Amino acid sequence: IADAIHSVSDLFTDAVVLFGLQIGRKAADETHPFGHRRFETLASSVVGISLIAVALMLGYKAALNIYFHVEYKPNWLAVAIATLSIGVKEILYQLTLRAGRKIKSSAVTANAWHHRSDAMSSIAVLIGVTGAQLRPGWHILDSYAALAVTIMIIKVGLDILIEAVREFTDTAPGPEIQDKIKQCALSVSGVFEVHDLKIRTSGGLMQMEIHISIDGEQTVKQGHQIAKEVESCLLDDLDNLHQVIVHVDPV
Repeated sequence: IADAIHSVSDLFTDAVVLFGLQIGRKAADETHPFGHRRFETLASSVVGISLIAVALMLGYKAALNIYFHVEYKPNWLAVAIATLSIGVKEILYQLTLRAGRKIKSSAVTANAWHHRSDAMSSIAVLIGVTGAQLRPGWHILDSYAALAVTIMIIKVGLDILIEAVREFTDTAPGPEIQDKIKQCALSVSGVFEVHDLKIRTSGGLMQMEIHISIDGEQTVKQGHQIAKEVESCLLDDLDNLHQVIVHVDPV
């Protein structure tokens, strides 16, 4: 039952992700000058919460089975169905993950883990039904495996949710990313210094403001050209960079 509930919940998260994509890919407007990609972040957080909720239901059901010593006698057909389910869900996971990375969508990438968690819960079912066929009483392996799967799914859900919270709170990326950005800007001829770097993530893509110091004797046109070169360098080096504003400070 818990495995079935988990699978049905995919319909809900798929709908949420589609909604997030539809709204999140709209162009910036007067009310959303930085774009609508935070709707994708919102969809990712819903996926994370959904994964945690499903995992808790799965764990609760497994704990009840262990406590009450619930018995069942599945046949080998159940083994075949569980095996097929694992294969199909893993394929869906790989395809969804690839699609999410291709279109640079954090929501689609997060939703891929729903398929992977389905596969993991089906593995627990497979262990249980196989054990029941091999030896009476071994069906309980299903429930113990489900508890292990519960922990793994909760971790994935928490990771997705934490990343969404980081985006909502405009948390800057790690120092390695910031160092890469600074080195890229400093590699452009005419840039003396990089400062006041501000980065935030929205829908899995970065938006940033960066200040560069250049020779104050250069013309406005020359300064603008240097800024464009910095922008091009950053867009080439960072696959997930969506928007960059370069401020020129003459010194």
